[in-house]
Amino acid sequence: MSNWTAETLLGHARGFIESRIIISAAELDIFTHLKSPKSVEELAAALSLEKRGTEILLNAVAAIGLLEKKDERYYCTPEMYRLLSSDAPESVRPMLLHSGSMWSRWSNLSEVIRTGKQDMTPSGLFENAELRAFIFAMHVAGRDLAASIARCAKGEASKKLLDVGGATGSYAEAFLNEYPEMSATIFDRAPVIAMAKERLADSPVLSRISFASGDFYCDPLPGGHDFVLLSAIIHQNSFEQNVDLFKKCYDALIPGGRILIRDHVLTPDKISPPAGALFAVNMLVSTDGGNCYTFAEIQAALEKAGFTHAALLQEGSKMDGVVEGFKA
Repeated sequence: MSNWTAETLLGHARGFIESRIIISAAELDIFTHLKSPKSVEELAAALSLEKRGTEILLNAVAAIGLLEKKDERYYCTPEMYRLLSSDAPESVRPMLLHSGSMWSRWSNLSEVIRTGKQDMTPSGLFENAELRAFIFAMHVAGRDLAASIARCAKGEASKKLLDVGGATGSYAEAFLNEYPEMSATIFDRAPVIAMAKERLADSPVLSRISFASGDFYCDPLPGGHDFVLLSAIIHQNSFEQNVDLFKKCYDALIPGGRILIRDHVLTPDKISPPAGALFAVNMLVSTDGGNCYTFAEIQAALEKAGFTHAALLQEGSKMDGVVEGFKA
């Protein structure tokens, strides 16, 4: 029996209110500027904001519980500063900025469903500051999961990993930490590789990492590897695009090599895990053909590319499904 009521339905429908408040606070970088207490006037002056809007936003953020307010002054607790400021290494602000870049496309969902046409006007996501925000957001999202995926992979027999679309190297680094005999090549677009080199400059596994620049949609992948990782890649592609990418991975592997895919893996009815079914909507509004796929669909694309012995290693609930396949 459903637990939905009019109140809970409306609560979910109005969930955008808190989301937008949090995103706008992050975009305006108010948390960074409230490491020490400030009045409305002081913060508005520091950030060149209008006083009325600043006061209303600060009160709303305090009501949510992300700021403290005392004697008409607002401040971040150390815990919130660590999570939300622009200069804290553990901050999730980059992910919030990425969410802000998605806002307009999500607002167009009804029209996309009516017409089948997405607004593909460049959002600036792959330009300078937003590219950096997106890439580092992926690191924030993936760093805690990467180690468990590396263990799940059981990669003791593999020696040369190719991390395709490897971003700042969170997964490559986790795999090398887990498997001391493994080396890795991170393959991504040149601006992203520059960020990976920056983030990994002090990593203890840096000596076992090499970097290769390219676009996996256009360019061949570097060859000679016995293990290819596609982490959070296939959801942005159509089935046909995944077949083409899997063929490139196949060519990059030596005989007997292995491909490992980390992504949402839907159940056959495509409604579980819920996070995957909802994320498919993100792909609907953001890409020409992206989706979340069932294991059977991933297996079919792998086999079409030449891989055999596809297996679902982990079902997952938060984009942590794991599928493998092998090159004969």
